[in-house]
Amino acid sequence: MLQKLRDKTSGWIATLILGLLIIPFAFFGVEQYFTGGSDNYAAKIQAPPTWWSSAPSWWPVSLLWQHDEIGVDQFRERFDLVRRQQSQAQGERFDARAFESVDNKRKVLEQMIDERVLQLAAGRAGVVVSDAAVRAEIEKIPGFQDANGKFDKNAYLMALQTMNPPRTPKQFDQLVRESLLQSVVLAGVGESAFATAGETERVLKLSGETRDVVIAGLPQPAPDTAPVDEAQIKQWYDSHARDFRQPEQVSIEYVDVDGSQLPVAAPDEAALRKRYDEEKARFVSPEQRLVSHILIAVPANADPARQKAAEDKAKALAAQARAPGADFAALAKANSDDTGSKASGGDLGWIERNGAMVKPFEDAVFALQGGTVSEPVKSEFGWHVIQLREIKPGQGKPFEEVRADLERELTASARERAFNDLAGRLVDQINQNPTTLAPAAKAVGLPVQTLGPFSRGNASGIAAVPAVLREAFSEQRVQDGTASDPIEVAPSHSVVIRVAKHVPEQALPLAQAREAVIAAIRADRMQKAAAKAADALLAEVKAGGDLLALGKAKGYLVQEVPGVPRGAPVPTPQANEAMFAAPQPAAGKVSPGKVDLGQGRFLVFAVKKVNPRDMAQVTPAERQQVGLQLGQLDGVSAAEAYTKAMRQRFTIKVAEDKL
Repeated sequence: MLQKLRDKTSGWIATLILGLLIIPFAFFGVEQYFTGGSDNYAAKIQAPPTWWSSAPSWWPVSLLWQHDEIGVDQFRERFDLVRRQQSQAQGERFDARAFESVDNKRKVLEQMIDERVLQLAAGRAGVVVSDAAVRAEIEKIPGFQDANGKFDKNAYLMALQTMNPPRTPKQFDQLVRESLLQSVVLAGVGESAFATAGETERVLKLSGETRDVVIAGLPQPAPDTAPVDEAQIKQWYDSHARDFRQPEQVSIEYVDVDGSQLPVAAPDEAALRKRYDEEKARFVSPEQRLVSHILIAVPANADPARQKAAEDKAKALAAQARAPGADFAALAKANSDDTGSKASGGDLGWIERNGAMVKPFEDAVFALQGGTVSEPVKSEFGWHVIQLREIKPGQGKPFEEVRADLERELTASARERAFNDLAGRLVDQINQNPTTLAPAAKAVGLPVQTLGPFSRGNASGIAAVPAVLREAFSEQRVQDGTASDPIEVAPSHSVVIRVAKHVPEQALPLAQAREAVIAAIRADRMQKAAAKAADALLAEVKAGGDLLALGKAKGYLVQEVPGVPRGAPVPTPQANEAMFAAPQPAAGKVSPGKVDLGQGRFLVFAVKKVNPRDMAQVTPAERQQVGLQLGQLDGVSAAEAYTKAMRQRFTIKVAEDKL
């Protein structure tokens, strides 16, 4: 039997069948090789071959397509970077939990997809960024330059190591190359856009147009006090269910560690004396010197001949200033290039050794003897001739004068040490059992306090501190019920919190929402009554009535406003927009309209006349500026349209479950 089976499977027919079976498996293996055989991507971009733009995406033709992926790790790295940027920008207002929304993740991923699409499109179009261009771009980055604005290789390498995550020069080169590739494509598209003379003319006319209008402000209707029956309440509640929801709430327990409330012993006399002796230099007023100077200005990069001429002039002036009976102030007025002190005879006032002056100047001042004139001193501004007119020695303050300050400082230091010790012991105790605060609080002698329930919108007390509020609603605190790290409320004041109870956002029962529903129904009645009055007035104006006369007859606030400019908040931004959206009135007619200002307030207007801009008053510079701005706007639109068009040519797959 076995021999027969072997004979049947070793013939030419069996070989042919086996060969046919191998072919699809072989191609399947090749496809896995080309595509990586991994689905660890956040997004995948595929493009047909450049020589076959309509190539189908089904296998085996898909083997010819270009493939690019945005890995999950790459997405997380970018998302973390955006999170850090938002956190730095918003500070304590940043809500890390809210930032983790699907919308935010998709927004970051879409930006990454756009970047990859542009890179792919640039490569397919033959766009190349040279190594020289990459180097030039890197050398322009301020963080890689020394104090003189020159590229510093050591600073560059150090900066790469401190990046998050750290990068090698080769990796950073690639990032810069990809960025330049995108910018070259977008710049090329954007710079190709321009505004025609007709477009510029039209915008200039529209922007300078004004309108003569009549405005009637309708007063708010009287508060609605009519009864609301149960059927109306139920109907409103059912049709506006999303308006009556109880926001997410938490109740917390917390331990408050406030250093200002900790008792500390007052420092004794010996401790105060010791501190005074150790820091006596603090209580000595610095030496001051009364100085005048003559500046012979010369640029630091001046040629040697000019430098020598300035030095010789300074030496001559120094010799004149040392001559018996010389008037230094007169010499300064006649020769100094320092416009700030020249008029006052070179007087610079009292100077301390504190770095306020450039170092060569300051060193020279404090090397002089009283009543003497220096040799010329070179600084970055030129050559200085310095006169030291008077010396005021430093004077020390006696112990009794600074005793109160020392006592305050030592008490504050003792309180800070006590706070750090207490906070440290509390954390050590909490780490032993992070799901409760009571044992740790008892061990350090502090009470456990409670607060809540509260929502993000009505937090009070310690929960109103942004950092505390953010932590109270953080995912970890809500889900784990564990204690937080100490949260700083103020210097030497922190709290440790734990979420004791969490109530998700939920619909309010009708019984609880009843009063809010009634208020909403009455507000709606008021709004409809106000709209009805506005519509009635508008109908009269459309029928040929004069808005000014009608408004006055009804007791409304009516006003004629000639020459209202486009975009001005007159009387409100939304009203101005409505006025300029109204059609141009026919001869002898008006173009009326109404604006809902909210809270039951309406405004009815009538455009009487449209005043075109006097184009003769438009300067060539203004015309050119508007044209440039329109071209830039068109360029941005063109770049966005190009990116969108490229996306449509490619196949993009997003792994939603990996975000």
